[in-house]
Amino acid sequence: MKLSLSELQKEYRHEPLKFDEALDLKADLMDRYPDEVLDVTPVHINGMVSVEDGGDVLLYTHVSATLTVPSTRSLTPVELPTDFDVTEFYVASQAALTRYEKTDVVLVVEDDVIDVDKAIADNLLLQIPMQVLTKAEQSEDELPEGQDWQVTIEGEAEESDSKTVDPRLAKLKNFFDDSSKDDEQ
Repeated sequence: MKLSLSELQKEYRHEPLKFDEALDLKADLMDRYPDEVLDVTPVHINGMVSVEDGGDVLLYTHVSATLTVPSTRSLTPVELPTDFDVTEFYVASQAALTRYEKTDVVLVVEDDVIDVDKAIADNLLLQIPMQVLTKAEQSEDELPEGQDWQVTIEGEAEESDSKTVDPRLAKLKNFFDDSSKDDEQ
């Protein structure tokens, strides 16, 4: 779905453009992010586009879809339901950015075209958490391991790992103890 900024400013200055559509973003997301997105259901969007007093455009929409993404532990496909809101402002020039807070999402429109599909696809990607696990992986207490390797969780290093000294550095273990005795003499 593509919208023209100038057309919106002419046609919808007094009344917002409302929409309720299903977008097919599967091909776009899988082409742009083949390692992060394995599948996408049709994306349902329900919202409006309104023209603000200064001629800026506000896009507000509720988005719901199901992404299939790889597990961050085993790469097994995991279905990830998403249900969120998007609020973005579109402005005609860089100078208009000063009217907004730093926390607002404000985009400068190029070539008079607002690409709603791209905006929704980008926001869908932002919904993917850093750690995605299958239900089985979530319920397991033990992490996978193999010959000479094991998965660990950052920040949860075992005490035995911190006490184990690399044999090549073992002689340095008491380096400061010896040097302090030399200083006393």
